[in-house]
Amino acid sequence: MSQPNICQRSPLVQKVEPGTYWWCACGLSKTQPFCDGSHKGTEFSPKEVEITEAKQVAWCMCKHSQNGAHCDGSHKRV
Repeated sequence: MSQPNICQRSPLVQKVEPGTYWWCACGLSKTQPFCDGSHKGTEFSPKEVEITEAKQVAWCMCKHSQNGAHCDGSHKRV
């Protein structure tokens, strides 16, 4: 299995509104942390994230989190 591209070695913390977001899992998107379709032709697919209330989210940018789109500190080990 291929490894995703590491965008940065820290999370991207941002306030988000309720809605559906498509988190980039391949690390190739130019609109990080969200998918722009750059994964086409790879084995990666974006992950759907449903946000039900306005809140602050720490998006995983190293693409190695065991917690999907949400940072779990994996960037400290990659």
